[in-house]
Amino acid sequence: MDEPDTAAILPGDLLTATDEETHDSGDHKHEAEVASTGFVRPPFRVTCPVSVEPVLFLSMFSLALQAPLSTQYLWDRISEDLGYNGSKRSGCSNGSVPPDPLQTEVEILTAHWNLYISLGGFSVGLFVVPLLGSWSDLAGRRPVLILPNIGLALQAGVYLVVMYLKLPVGYFLVGRLLSGLSGDFNAILAGCFAYMADTSDRNSRTIRVAILEACLGLSGMLASIIGGQWRRAQGYINPFWLVLATNLASALYAYLFVRESVVPDPSAKLLTSRHYKAVWHLFSTGGSTSDAGGTSHRCKLWLYMLCFFLVVTVHFGSRELYVLFELSSPLCWGSALIGYGSAAQNLAYLSSLLGLKIMQRCLEDSWVALVGLASNVIGLVVFSVADTTQLMFTGYGLCFLFMAATPVLRSKLSKLVGQSEQGALFASVACVESLCFLVGSGLFNSLYPATLHFMKGFPFLFAAIILFIPAGIIGTLQCLDQRRDNRDSTAS
Repeated sequence: MDEPDTAAILPGDLLTATDEETHDSGDHKHEAEVASTGFVRPPFRVTCPVSVEPVLFLSMFSLALQAPLSTQYLWDRISEDLGYNGSKRSGCSNGSVPPDPLQTEVEILTAHWNLYISLGGFSVGLFVVPLLGSWSDLAGRRPVLILPNIGLALQAGVYLVVMYLKLPVGYFLVGRLLSGLSGDFNAILAGCFAYMADTSDRNSRTIRVAILEACLGLSGMLASIIGGQWRRAQGYINPFWLVLATNLASALYAYLFVRESVVPDPSAKLLTSRHYKAVWHLFSTGGSTSDAGGTSHRCKLWLYMLCFFLVVTVHFGSRELYVLFELSSPLCWGSALIGYGSAAQNLAYLSSLLGLKIMQRCLEDSWVALVGLASNVIGLVVFSVADTTQLMFTGYGLCFLFMAATPVLRSKLSKLVGQSEQGALFASVACVESLCFLVGSGLFNSLYPATLHFMKGFPFLFAAIILFIPAGIIGTLQCLDQRRDNRDSTAS
């Protein structure tokens, strides 16, 4: 980021001194801050423009490496417990053969355990993430980047114990609860995006947010390619050791290199209801930037948040079904193909970033979001009827812009509130993301086994239909804004 932009946003004592005189004059203030809190300055400085991107990259890498492997481990353990020996291959070779009842039972139990584990972790995170997000507005962003990574490392440790000792898969829930109590991955997202809002101007915010989301895709793609091949060669345990190490590395990087973007308040308390009140005040009043037309401003905030909720719920809910859909008949993919499929899906983060950058030259952000939603809808429709490997990868290819909508929505929400309210805003966004995980997991993991008997891909078709709602809202708001701008220009 350019120095003038940083200087306009950050307090002066948080900026790097450019000469010896400035450095000397800030020494006393720096020492006082370090004495009051351990999260003001990192032990080491990073001179390159990279800030929180490595934190998000490493955290997403561990999550993307872990998620499909844990689903496959559930499948294998449940198959072992039920005595299912993988005879599904006969059904794959002949589409006229009816599904094995034992295979169907394995599918249903795997989907249900995915649901229970997801509900356990995200229901706890639903209450913890708003606390951490709003607290970071006072205590600083760095604690919120460190603590959730430690929780994710504890979760990986519990999973390793389950695998080493062959404990019942229900113990996976203990690991998810530990991660949820520390904020889970959603708290890292909230901290990173709030940090980016602190250190970017309004003009560059959309593309900076898109770069962060591209880090999600790049790390996810790398983890997907590595995970499938590694699991086939060495099993589950070694990849989960890498998950543990990656989370610890992310926490260590945040502690050593990430500089604070807000002045920490040493009296800030974590366990207080004021954090929930700050979030509610933001959405009940429309924020400090609301003017005489505050009602319209508040409605925009709610409507864009509704769009964000629907889009992210579809993303997370359908993503949980991809591995299960690909493991079973008629696709019957192995670990390698599952890894390639996840990599193809994560590659869309990069293609969406490139597409967003190009389309911004000639289109408003809202129209870019609509193009991204159209790409997502087309891909989901193809997934709903996919019965061959070629058709499945065609769906992944058609989703090449499906992540263009979320950075636009995050940027629009951020621009609707004042600079001092970014922490409360992204606390609420993190809360909504936790709710998206909760609703998406519950809805799609319940819908999948319930619709197996008449249309296996129905959840993907249902997801495509849902996306028409945010598309209509975004398009309507953009048309109203253009009409108002035209009326104002005519009047002037």
